[in-house]
Amino acid sequence: MKKAEIKPPTLSTCNGKDTKYQNETQIIFNYLQTNIATASMITATTGIVQKNICRYKRELEKMGLLWEMYNAPCKITGFEAAYLTTNHDLIPATSYRQLSLFSESEVCYE
Repeated sequence: MKKAEIKPPTLSTCNGKDTKYQNETQIIFNYLQTNIATASMITATTGIVQKNICRYKRELEKMGLLWEMYNAPCKITGFEAAYLTTNHDLIPATSYRQLSLFSESEVCYE
């Protein structure tokens, strides 16, 4: 008897419990397309548990789809937190600029 090939779920092939993951990730992504918010603010608006938001945030960051804009006091908690977006047009230039160990004046081109 052959063993079935096990493939990890992807967003396009999710079903069962993974459908919740896909739906919640999509809700967060869509919300952050038009809003800049902290995890607590996303929870208050969408009803998605904050622990899940933190996990989905990391996954979206790994895929290059979510960025931290700045840190400031959260409008819900009052504590300093990262404001997030998935809107590529809003990301700061420093988020995708190549950093260098040397300034232009220190580089010797010979």
